Amino acid sequence: MIAEGRVALDGVVLDTPATILTSLTGVTVDGEPVAAPAAARLFLYHKPPGLLVTERDPAGRKTIYDQLPDDLPRLVPVGRLDLNTEGLLLMTTDGELKRQLELPATGVERAYRARAYGPITQEQLEELIHGVEIEGVRYGSINANLERRTGANVWIEMILTEGKNREVRRVLEYLGLKVSRLIRTRYGPFLLGDLAVGEIGEVKQHDVVSFRKDPTRKGGGEAPKLVEKPRTERRGPQQIPSAPKAPTPKPQPARRITKTSANRADKAAFAEPTRQAQPGRDPVVLTKATKVKRFYDAKPKASTEAPAPRAIAPGQRPKVFSPELGRNVRAKPGRTATPTETAERAPAKSTPRTAGKARAAPSKPARVKIHKSRTRK
Repeated sequence: MIAEGRVALDGVVLDTPATILTSLTGVTVDGEPVAAPAAARLFLYHKPPGLLVTERDPAGRKTIYDQLPDDLPRLVPVGRLDLNTEGLLLMTTDGELKRQLELPATGVERAYRARAYGPITQEQLEELIHGVEIEGVRYGSINANLERRTGANVWIEMILTEGKNREVRRVLEYLGLKVSRLIRTRYGPFLLGDLAVGEIGEVKQHDVVSFRKDPTRKGGGEAPKLVEKPRTERRGPQQIPSAPKAPTPKPQPARRITKTSANRADKAAFAEPTRQAQPGRDPVVLTKATKVKRFYDAKPKASTEAPAPRAIAPGQRPKVFSPELGRNVRAKPGRTATPTETAERAPAKSTPRTAGKARAAPSKPARVKIHKSRTRK
């Protein structure tokens, strides 16, 4: 642009890029004044495991930009996290702020929580405060503390300021531990907090200004403002929108039928044969032609009249009561039951006992047993 003569300062076209500018006042491009740079914006992203911190991957693996909302400005990550490392990742729109956060000379602390397998003591972790050299690489001071032990696994908190490539994993492997999970919980004064996995939130502007004035201060300030991720509708051959379903009516509770309500419906049906049934009001609808049998309908009462005599088939003898046997027997041929025999069919009722008097039992002759030795002659 300068070689083309498009940039000017106070109306004079610049012919060399070696020009020191204290501000953008008076600088124009194609005759238009250059606007002041926008304020730096900082975002907190809870990176899930399995994503690469890069814009694109030649192997086709997923990156963080595949999961971020589409309406965000162009963001660059502050530092990097490994593929299997999760937790807080700072992203900003300003390159100068990114450089300030990454420089070890700034002294910005990074806090990690690691779950590792193997034996370790607090004394061994305290030796890391003096730094350690591993395969010719010198790692600075690390403040490590043993949080808790669950079986053969231990949780370790580590605070460092350099943030070299795979620093936490290399140091713990040097101590004989196998790292199974690594989470970054804090970067400078910015905390992961309650930010859910995969969510991104923007830091308040006054917190960003306060950090640039004092990068080594601690404290997370106010909670970040969450940025909602828009839902993109992808329609393919297997994702065809279905027709809207009709609303399912709510089931109505069954109304209990009582005798009073049924009788009322019966009277209304017989009074108005052409009246239509009203749901919810007429529990039972009857007409003159048909009548529905109800569960409470009374059974027909037994008749008080004597039953008609049973017809006797030709050649069959009638039954008569036998006082000797005490039951009904077939009459002999040529003989009919007399009125006396008919009256004697019913067994005679026993005379009720009189209160205070017992029925006299027939007396039995007493038997006298005489021994053989005392036989009377």
